[in-house]
Order: sequence, then structure tokens, then C-alpha cells
Amino acid sequence: MAKRGGFPGGMPGNMNNLMKQAQKMQKQMEEANKQLEESEVTAAAGGGAVEVTMTGKREVTKVKLSEEVVDPDDIEMLEDLIVAATNEALRKVEELSASSMSKITGGLGGLGGGFPF
Repeated sequence: MAKRGGFPGGMPGNMNNLMKQAQKMQKQMEEANKQLEESEVTAAAGGGAVEVTMTGKREVTKVKLSEEVVDPDDIEMLEDLIVAATNEALRKVEELSASSMSKITGGLGGLGGGFPF
């Protein structure tokens, strides 16, 4: 009579542990994503003349401008400062996200690179 299951001799003992670890990691990632979405970062440009606040969901929630940066004759500079501050805030959110995920995955680099199979 043939043995059932896809592995000769039955399922390896480590497979069960691996599945438990994967489920635990998935739960940790969901919690980290929730925390990230609730977080906010603020970035400045022009020596603090323009500040942009962004959520972990990558939504801009606030733009703060200093009076001295509002020059009707140089709107292009103000536009550039807003873009720079927004891009810096986005970079900070990405950095926060990568750091948060790295703590969970142990630096596996997207879940594929560290497994021995």
C-alpha cells in the first residue's frame, strides 16, 4: 500500500514550523502597515520656508508656507519648494516603510532572497 502525501516518508517536520512562521510574519506585516498608515511625517524645503506633512498612506495633509517665501513675482520658486518638500516627505514615508518591514522580515529583501529553497 502506497503512502499518502506528496513527500516520501510524509511531511517534513519543519514544514509545519515554516507555515506557522509565515502566518506570524503576515500578521506582523499587517500590524506594521496599519501603524505606518496612521503615522505622519513632515519634511521641509528652503530652510524651513515650506513644510509638507504626509501620512503613511502617502496623502498630503498639510502644507505650511512662511510669509517671506510667498513672492508674487517668483511663483516658480515657491512651486519648486513645494515639490521638493513633498518629494522629501514621500522619501521619508518610503524609508519608514522599508525600516518597518525590515524589522519583520529580518532583511530578507522581499521575502524571496533568504529562503534556502
